[in-house]
Amino acid sequence: QVQLVESGGGLVHPGGSLRVSCASSISILDIYAFGWYRQAPGKQRELVATITRGGTTNYADSAKGRFTISRDNAKNTVYLQMNNLTPEDTAVYYCYLRITILHSPSWGQGTQVTVSS
Repeated sequence: QVQLVESGGGLVHPGGSLRVSCASSISILDIYAFGWYRQAPGKQRELVATITRGGTTNYADSAKGRFTISRDNAKNTVYLQMNNLTPEDTAVYYCYLRITILHSPSWGQGTQVTVSS
């Protein structure tokens, strides 16, 4: 029903920047929440950043001050700008979309972000 296509992952040096994108197959004008999670090998999936239909943003403590989430309603796309990256940011980043509180979330296939010198 909902397809999410992620892009923008790759290899970056510590201190570098990267922007990942997630395009939704449906309109995002009225959805409950849209955002990003990540999962490193051997660790559980964790919240990185989320933006609600009202524009409220939430960030993991590790992302505050470094990452910025934004959305483009015309393109049905959410972005995550990541600055000052560290090796601890290495993970598969997953796009997350929840249409309403009654819907289970939809997930993208993930895009690999590797921070290494």
